[in-house]
This record gives sequence, structure tokens and C-alpha cells, in this order.
Amino acid sequence: MNISILGSGGWGTALGLLLHENGHEVTLWSKFQEEADALRDTRQNRYLPGIMLPADLQFTTDLACVTEADLVVLAVPSFAIRSTFAAIKPLLPEATPVVIVSKGIERETSKTFFEIGRDELGDKHPLAILSGPSHAEEVSRGVPTACVAASDDPMVAGLVQDAFMSERFRVYTSADIIGVELGGALKNIIAVGAGIADGLGYGDNTTAALMTRGLDEMATLAVARGGTRETLAGLTGLGDLIVTCTSKHSRNRRAGQFIGQGYTVEEAMEKVGAVVEGYYATAAAMELARPTGISLPIIEELYRVLYEGKCPRTVLRDLMSRSKKAEYGDTASGKWVLSDR
Repeated sequence: MNISILGSGGWGTALGLLLHENGHEVTLWSKFQEEADALRDTRQNRYLPGIMLPADLQFTTDLACVTEADLVVLAVPSFAIRSTFAAIKPLLPEATPVVIVSKGIERETSKTFFEIGRDELGDKHPLAILSGPSHAEEVSRGVPTACVAASDDPMVAGLVQDAFMSERFRVYTSADIIGVELGGALKNIIAVGAGIADGLGYGDNTTAALMTRGLDEMATLAVARGGTRETLAGLTGLGDLIVTCTSKHSRNRRAGQFIGQGYTVEEAMEKVGAVVEGYYATAAAMELARPTGISLPIIEELYRVLYEGKCPRTVLRDLMSRSKKAEYGDTASGKWVLSDR
């Protein structure tokens, strides 16, 4: 297949290496000529130290590369998703599938990236999501990884599965687009919280509590928006949550660590030096939850830290001091039901 990857950061480049290894002809698009030239000349990406790029991996700044592609991979940062969809609309043949590999929620509209794709391209263009616990640094080195391809068309999900799957990169398929997307976006919020706890000097017990109760909030919001709890128990929920909350590669966790150590939110994001998706996802999650009336204590408290300047240590105290509850609630009939968190 002829595949165009839009976005030549660490993730786009790592997937380019994978797809190239799978025998596809791959072109990496960058918005910036200087970046494209550096990749072409040095055969290295600064986000993937020590990884050499194949001589026949192509680089361009011309979006017309999508016109001849059999598959387009969208790997741009969250803030560029809508503008990139709009830019390729007049160039993209109607039958060419687009697979979105970026994770997040659009802050201005609280829409998922699949929804943005439908807004900009209409209903006739094949769309899919590829998500899961997959750090670019490890995928580029061939570390065994598993992800999920989700689409409203099983043929498109299967095409993405066939294109990406290899001995080192396993791909499952799913019809739960909402669950897959929200899992990939909301776990970044909980990872910021796990980093804050680490920066405050707390231990594994605290991280485990945040991850477990955070996963419950992720699943509750996903279900409220039309997803399934089973999806959040899988690779794009629990799996992605584990890797993002615990890994040294996680930008969201690092940002949280800096906040816990006393840096301001702005200073923390500057020190990370890359987009901290959890910051934007927190505000979007609050908007998504608002019309549902559901309670999301951890996400709500993290919003207060990130946007209202609340002291992180006070947040942990307030979360621990909430009223007594059963983990999954009980009723007068003695049957167990989901709690109100």
C-alpha cells in the first residue's frame, strides 16, 4: 500500500517505521520545511534518539501526498486535528480511508477526533481510530505492542488491522469508537494526577488508588456518552492507563510530577517541552460530563488544580476525606450496583 502519514513527530515517525517494515511505501508529511529537511538529511527524529530512518522513507511538506495514498494516517497534535482535516478535504479521494492515531478531545467543542473527521469530511469518507498502550519510543524499537482499530465500518477496521499488524505490533478491532477514543483521551488526565502524587512524594499505594478509581470515572463517562464499560477494561482503557500513569516516557505523568514538586502548571508544561494532552482533556471532560449529571471526583479535582490553582496536597486530602461509600454500592434489596463514586 501507498501510505501517507500526516505528522512527523515521534508517533508518526514510529508508525512510519512500522508500516515501512510491513512492506508499505510510506511518506511522512511535516508542516515545516525545516523539519522535513532535517529528517531527510539526518535520517533521525529528535524524539526517537538512536533510531535510524530507512533511506527509502519519504518526507514532504506537500499535502497533495494524500491524493495518491491508499491509506492516510493522521498523527498531528490535538490542536491541529480539525485544521488538518479541513486542509486535506479538497485533496482526499472519497474512497481513501483515514485512520486517526492521535489521542485527545477538542477543547472548544468537546468533540472526539472521529466526530471532527465527520464534521470536516462528511459521512462518505471511511474513518478509523487506532489507539492503545503504545509509546512511540518503544514502537520504534520493535517492542511488542498491542492496539485497537475502531471504525463504524468493519471493512475499514479490518483494513487498518491488516496494514499495521506484524509480529511485534498486534491489532484488535472494535466497533466501539466512543469507548476507544475516550479511553485514549481520558487516561491522560489520570496520568497527570498520578504524576502529581509522585511529585508530592506519595507511593505505589496512592498511584494504584488513583488509577483504579480513575478508571472507574473514565468508564462511567464513556458509558454516559454511548461507549461500553468492556472497552474501558481493555487495551484502550486499562492498558493505556497503566502505561501512561507509570512510564518514564509519559509527558502527562512528567507534567504532573513537576506540578507536585511545586512548579506552576505553565512552568510544568514548559519543562516537559511537548504537548501535554491531559491538560486540555481535563477541561473537555468536564464539558462532556456536565449534561450527564454524573460525578467525577478525581477529574473535577484535577480541573481545580490545572485551571483554578488549587493546591495539589489539598486535593489529595479532600479526595481521601470524602463521605464513606461502598466501592460498588448496595441497595435495600441487597443487590450490588455501581456506586456514585
